[in-house]
Amino acid sequence: MSHQTFLTTEELAQRIKYDARTIRNQLKDSVLIEGVHYVRPFGGRKILYIWEQILEDMTKVQPRSTSIPMAAGGVCNG
Repeated sequence: MSHQTFLTTEELAQRIKYDARTIRNQLKDSVLIEGVHYVRPFGGRKILYIWEQILEDMTKVQPRSTSIPMAAGGVCNG
């Protein structure tokens, strides 16, 4: 079984230099996925973040997008 480091919201905030409120309000549910990046132990309300998975995803190189958003919606791929 692999070792995983579980962090509270405050501990994660310190490591990635984000405000804990940003993690709770913006990253969770949009960037961080339950079951991948965080768990709710024993089906409770408390959230513990999985450091190794977050670190791996944070350091992935994302391809540069050449899409240009259009005012009327959609994108122009240039």
